[in-house]
Order: sequence, then C-alpha cells, then structure tokens
Amino acid sequence: MIKLFKQMTGKELSLMGLSVLLIALSVWLELEVPTYMSSITKLLSNPNTKVEDLFSPGSKMIGLSFASFAVTLLVGFLAARVAASFSTRLRSHIFNQVLTYSQNELKQFSVPSLLTRTTNDLTNLQVLITMGLQVVTRGPIMASWAISKIIDKSQDWLIATAVAVAAMILMLSVLLIFALPKIRVIQKLTDRLNSVTREILTGLRVIRAYNGEAYQGEKFMAANNQVTQTSLFIGRLMSIMHPTLSLIAGSLTLAVYWIGADLINQATLTEKVTLFSEMIVYSSYAMQVIMSFMLMVAVFFILPRALVSAGRINQVLDQTPSVYFETTSKSPSVQPMPHLVFEDVTFAYSPNAAAVVQEVSFTAAKGQTIAFIGSTGSGKSSLVNLLPRFYDVTSGKILLNGLDLRDYSQADLAQKIGYLPQKAVLFSGTIRSNLTFGLTDNQSVTDEALWAALDLAQAKAFVKEKDKGLDTEVAQNGSNFSGGQRQRLAIARALVRQPEILIFDDSFSALDYKTDRQLRKVLAEETKQMTKLIVAQRISTIMDADLILVLEEGKVVGQGRHQDLLANNSVYQEIAHSQLSEEELANDK
Repeated sequence: MIKLFKQMTGKELSLMGLSVLLIALSVWLELEVPTYMSSITKLLSNPNTKVEDLFSPGSKMIGLSFASFAVTLLVGFLAARVAASFSTRLRSHIFNQVLTYSQNELKQFSVPSLLTRTTNDLTNLQVLITMGLQVVTRGPIMASWAISKIIDKSQDWLIATAVAVAAMILMLSVLLIFALPKIRVIQKLTDRLNSVTREILTGLRVIRAYNGEAYQGEKFMAANNQVTQTSLFIGRLMSIMHPTLSLIAGSLTLAVYWIGADLINQATLTEKVTLFSEMIVYSSYAMQVIMSFMLMVAVFFILPRALVSAGRINQVLDQTPSVYFETTSKSPSVQPMPHLVFEDVTFAYSPNAAAVVQEVSFTAAKGQTIAFIGSTGSGKSSLVNLLPRFYDVTSGKILLNGLDLRDYSQADLAQKIGYLPQKAVLFSGTIRSNLTFGLTDNQSVTDEALWAALDLAQAKAFVKEKDKGLDTEVAQNGSNFSGGQRQRLAIARALVRQPEILIFDDSFSALDYKTDRQLRKVLAEETKQMTKLIVAQRISTIMDADLILVLEEGKVVGQGRHQDLLANNSVYQEIAHSQLSEEELANDK
C-alpha cells in the first residue's frame, strides 16, 4: 500500500494535507458546540433567564454546525479529486506495464485477472482514499481531541468511557481476524468467476450447438456460489458491527447518566446545576469519542480489501517483462550476410519445461519464401513467434540483417515485420483505422496505397461494396465481417506497412482454395522484395516456397523444395498423401 502511495504527485499530497487540516477544523467546530450547550443549560436553570438570553449561544451553536457542514463538504470534494486523479494515473501505469509483457507474463496473470486488477482492485483503492480522507482520518482526530476535553472530569465517567472503547476494540479485533483471510480469498474467486464468464461468452455458439448450456451453467453456478458464500460470510461478520456499536454507545450513555444521577443526588443544591451541566457536556463528548471509533470502523470494511488489491496491483507493476527491448537499435553488421538467419534456435516456454523448438537452423535471402509444415504441436507457430519476439530464444540466436533480434528497439523491429496470426484480429473503428494501425505520424499513407494493399489482399471487392468504403465501421473483433474477410483485411494491414518480412501463421486457413491460390500468386508477384515466412497445414499453400522445413516434435526432420521432400522425406510424404490425390502427386514428381 505504502509503495503505491509513494507514486502520488506533490499536488495530490498537498491536497491530502489540506484535507487533514480542514478535517481538524471541522472537528474543532463540532467540539465547540457542547461548550455552548453547557451555557444554555446553566441559563435554563436560572429563573431570571429570558428567551433573548438564549439567542446568542444558540445562534453560535447553529453557526458552528453550519460551518462544520461546509468544511466537511469541501473535504469530500478534495478527497474525491485526489482519489480520481491517483486511480486514473495508476490505471495508466498498469496499462502501460501490461503492454510491455510478453506472452509468458500474460499467461502467468491471465486476461480475466488483469481485467479485475485494472477495474475492481483499483476501485477498492479509490474508495479507501475517498473514505480514508473523509472518515478514517476524522476518527482519530476527533477521538483524541474529545478525550482531552473529558480526561479531567469524573473518574467514574472516564472509566465507563474506557470500558466502552476497550469493548469496541476487542470486537473489531475479533471480527478482523476472521474476516481478513476470507477477503484475501474473494479476490481470487472473483478472478475465477470472470474467467468462467469470459469463456462461456466467447464460446456461446459452440455451447448452444452442443446443447451444453446445463454443463456450463453448473460450472458458472459453482464459481458464482463460491463468491456468494464468501461474500455472505464477510457480510454477516460486518453486519454484527453496527448493532454492537450501537449497543455499546447506548450502554455508555446510560452509564454516564446513571453515574451522573448518583453524583447529583449526593451533591449540594448549589453543585447540582453545575454537575447536571457537566453531565450533559460529558455525555456529548463521550458520544463524540464513540462516534469517532464508529467512524474508524469504516476502515475495517474497506482496508482489508484495499490491502489485498494493493498487493495484486503491485504484482503487476513489479513484474519484470521476460523480453527486454533496447531503447535504440544497435548498428547492423556491414559485412554481406543473409537477410534472415536462425542459428541453432532452441525454445522452451519455461526453464523446467521441455523444449518445443530444438536446434533449428536455416537462412533466408531477401525476397525468399520459407514455409513450415508439420503435425499439430510440432512447434511451427512457436518458431515463427520468436521472430517478432513474443518470446525470446532459450538458446541460439536469430539474426536479421546481420543484427541479433535482441539488439533491435521494439519500434524498429516492429517496423520490419508484418505479422498475421492464426486468428485475424481487428479493432473497433473503421477499415481505414485498422489498415493504418501502428503507423507513426511520419508514415502518412494515401488512400491509393490503402486500396492497393486491399487489392493485393483480395479484399478490394467487398470493401468497394460498402457504402462508406474505407470509412466503413468495424465492430469489436471485426464481428461484422466473415472470417475470410477479416483475414484478408489483416493481410492488407500488414502489406500497408511495407515490411521487410511477412509472417503468415496459418493465415490462409480461413480462405477458400480459390482465394488462397489467387492471393499467393499476387503476393509472389508483388512482394518480391519481402521475405515471407509461412506456417501452413495445407501443402497446396507452400508448394512454391523456396525452402520448406518439415517439423516433428520441435525438430527439423527435413528441409528443401517441394519436389525434393516429396521424393525423399517420409514425414512430408505422409502429409502429402493425406492431402493430395494420386494424380496430383504424380504431376508434382
């Protein structure tokens, strides 16, 4: 918690300091009211007192109450401003930190958990700041000040007040011991509930197609019931507080009047009025002490959650990304070298896991097409994902233009690579904003260039049919386009960048055979200067590649051109026989 609050700006700390001073002023104003109440009590005991005599102390009491109310409103405004400013900036820090994460960190936290930390956990901190400045800070100030007002009064009254305060502290301690562990658990249960909900909503069509509503409903209810039962346990514990505190406050008032009645009964006639006046004032101050502790009770509702939330937020901010980028790229080698070199590349997702890519080596000249094929789980996607540095190699190295990938800045490396994942990703906005996604202000692109990229990607026809053309709205995840259309728009986006390397990670699978063939033909003719890496399941997609790597269990079990592999490689032959007819195989030989 303290670590997070150290990130507050000077202005926010100044506003917090001003809030504390204003709270002290508000408490002083409230504690002055009983003084005038004592004066009014004495005046009322005098038979010669007139109504006009009560106006002065009465108006002062009313004035002090209104002044305290105004100061409290100002404190509320300042507290809300500080909390909103701090949480907004902290949310930005979390967002920027997550953007630096590699796939390893994203898997470690999970998307639902990161969403909860960015929303629910931050809200808990915001509530703590708002309530803390208005309520929790007010409690100790009021308690200490009120106690100083009554400490020199009757010892019997003081003992009664001390017993009430001790009872409150004991009750709060017991409740906190039982509630805090459950509060720590509920945040994880919320992550689990969000994860299940996200899974169900994402796969809703499959659930309906397989009549799996009942099964998924049971899974959701199990997660939901865990959150509900834990919340009910915490709520029931917290619900005990208010009636118990009210009981303690009422008992203290009764004790003060009981003791006061006994003291008044034993006093002389002249002392009775003074004792009665002191009893009224003491009762008011004693209630202020109890009220201050009741105010501090609010911290037990919000502090445990805020502490857990602060720890979860710190985990995100303290996580060091496993992939580190240089601020500026180093100078590449001036020696003539192949455009792209994989040199004994080995990769495992974690230090203790088995390698999914093992000692892969190949070179690619500028403009060549390198293809990867193999069974599911053979390491094809893992291999090409090393090039944009979604992960770093475990051993070996990858050289681009003679320079190790780890010596490039993120911006320079991203500018050289056009990446097309297995599932095309589009962002809410327009077709234009998606095509120009990631381009800097210095990289202005004309409409002609955008249409040219769409034409190459075989997407021009269906975009032309839209009333708004390039300014056609794109829904979140591109849900208003078909899978093949999304894929072609994603390909056009990569072509707009004019990268040195195009990575197709099984990107043709959503296309029909005709579009696939046309697209590959156009790409071969129009992107001769771009090196292309293609992960594919269909042999027809990679038959014309300059080099095909056959992968099995992360190892290269064959490499060469299509005809050579068809003649000499048993793994490739097995794949070919499963996809091509005897006539097609005979023509290829």
